[in-house]
Amino acid sequence: MDDKAIVGIIVALILGIVVVMVTPVGRAIWNRNQYAVQKVDDATSYRTRKQVEDTCRALITSYTADKLRYEQYIASDSAEQRSWGEQAKMRANATAAQYNEYILKNSFIFDGNVPKDIRENLEYIT
Repeated sequence: MDDKAIVGIIVALILGIVVVMVTPVGRAIWNRNQYAVQKVDDATSYRTRKQVEDTCRALITSYTADKLRYEQYIASDSAEQRSWGEQAKMRANATAAQYNEYILKNSFIFDGNVPKDIRENLEYIT
């Protein structure tokens, strides 16, 4: 084979790769592969698991503190303290919503092996 044929083949291959990468089908194949690789990386990475666990624990701590504050002040004779209780309830419920969504999005990290101090969900205060 001469040099022109080799250069022609290389150019054709590069053009083929570029065309595949900019077409919807090519992008779909690429993105599906990248998603699969990222999911495996996240599911098996200690750093990712630790980050998710730490975030869960921080949210649980925040929720628990606000729930206790709510329980402490909600039955108070003072209107100001009842207001503090209501504010704590709103914060606890917002944290519960955030936590429940976070757990849902990151459930594949645990794959059935959830640490004992990580809850499945946080209940809303009614």
